[in-house]
Amino acid sequence: MLKAESMHENTSESDLIAAGREGDRSAFEELFRRNQRRVYSVAFNFFGGDRQLAEDISQQVFLKLYVGIAKFRGDAQVSTWLYRVTVNQCIDEQKKRNRFSFFGDIFEREDSEVVEIDDSTEERLEISESVKKAVAELKPIFRAPLVLKHVEGLSYSEMAQVLDISEGTVASRLSRGHKMLAESLRHLQVSGNQ
Repeated sequence: MLKAESMHENTSESDLIAAGREGDRSAFEELFRRNQRRVYSVAFNFFGGDRQLAEDISQQVFLKLYVGIAKFRGDAQVSTWLYRVTVNQCIDEQKKRNRFSFFGDIFEREDSEVVEIDDSTEERLEISESVKKAVAELKPIFRAPLVLKHVEGLSYSEMAQVLDISEGTVASRLSRGHKMLAESLRHLQVSGNQ
């Protein structure tokens, strides 16, 4: 196994895709290794820091890659294609959650992690949680560009390709998303100035 992993370490993604199409499992594992963090990061930030949901989304995305590797046309980089699949999977999950939102808190998870923190750390964590919550409450069309830009560091052209929209639409959605976030987080500015 170690030999197969090191064999693919310097292989291009297009060659890994070709090997994956031929049934080379280690090539797929290398694609997974190279891309798992970015897929998880998008899902994690899209859903306001929900680790379990981010893991579930990541599994679904890589299952789609594994099943659909033969269909990958190579029109875009693998990372761009995975971003698109991840964003679409997140949006689909959000729609599914919205359909079942009348069940209230039944599906809410409890985070059992206990961390000892001091006052300044607690304040930063509260701000961080407020930001995550505000981002998670945005409509997906505004949330996705914000996550891709501020978390993943994608350029406008990369975001346009991932989201399958024009760069102008990316800029517009980012601008509107920023304004909505500023409004949602206005209480932090007010309390921070007192």
